[in-house]
Amino acid sequence: MKSFTQEDMKTKLTTRNVALVAIFAALYYVLSLITPYVPAIAIPEIKISLEALIASIFGLVLGPYLGALTAFLGAFVAWTIPPGSMSPYGLPFLLSPPINALVTGLIFYKKWKGGFLAFSLLIIAFLFTPPVQPISENFYVGIAVLFDKIIALLLILPCVKFAKQLSAGQGSLFYFLLAFIGNQADNMWGSFVFATPIVYEGIFGLSVGTVRFLFIVSPFAYPVIRLIQAFIAMLIAVPLMKTLKGTPWLWQKETILSQNQKKQPES
Repeated sequence: MKSFTQEDMKTKLTTRNVALVAIFAALYYVLSLITPYVPAIAIPEIKISLEALIASIFGLVLGPYLGALTAFLGAFVAWTIPPGSMSPYGLPFLLSPPINALVTGLIFYKKWKGGFLAFSLLIIAFLFTPPVQPISENFYVGIAVLFDKIIALLLILPCVKFAKQLSAGQGSLFYFLLAFIGNQADNMWGSFVFATPIVYEGIFGLSVGTVRFLFIVSPFAYPVIRLIQAFIAMLIAVPLMKTLKGTPWLWQKETILSQNQKKQPES
């Protein structure tokens, strides 16, 4: 019988990962063809792509780095090939799905501090954009945009601390919260990049006053969309992660769930 060296195993894993990245990136593009989108409030050029929710699954299966790469490749192909056709309106938001996969994967694979930091930096950066400055006068813009993102950021802590309890049964609540956090990180990048003059003036031709108004009305729709995305992602994640548990197809064996499960006495 042929024995596999450590180097052989690395090659095997690399080949598998390349195949998974290609397959999942293609899946993202296919979903972009068949999944409806939601136009942003008063800006039909911005399309909230519901297929972007699959990036949470990429982070769970492929890990934070390969998951982010896969999400970027999928989003890039969907933006490049018709019906995307390299529209300038979608270009600033290509990093939204990768950030979802990155944050979700970092939390799930016990690197939650990195996910917390990345999410926090986006929130802080948004506070220094023109629509919020000076913050003493435009604080209400920050509140309108950030209240649900801050909630999602703080949910990282109970997700890590109480992963065992949240994953009881099918783990539906656990995966729902993870997907909600990831999709809110996606939205946080979108809000930040849209708040930069090169985007709202250079690409969309909007004034800072108009952008402030759009941000103020955003809480009436976008948090609901993120909840719907998280729910759909949960429906996918629960059976998929149950099937892949204990197999070499996950990025790593050790997750915040396996860490908690080790503390449980064997029955």
